[in-house]
Amino acid sequence: MPAMSEKKIRPEDDGRDFASAAWSIPSYLLSGMILYGGAGWLLSEWTGVVAFTPIGLILGVALAVYLVYRKYGR
Repeated sequence: MPAMSEKKIRPEDDGRDFASAAWSIPSYLLSGMILYGGAGWLLSEWTGVVAFTPIGLILGVALAVYLVYRKYGR
């Protein structure tokens, strides 16, 4: 049996993957809302159509959920 200092730590065993996912999933969701919601807000200010802001927010959340699924759902 190897000594404690010789034992190799696998990424599955040290909990870093969970911590990484715990921070990156909300980051994806917030950045999607901010980016596409902001683009929708700018477009609604430019054109005068108020519907672009909620459309941008919904599109940003939908794309962020898709990215989270692609990265962590498989």
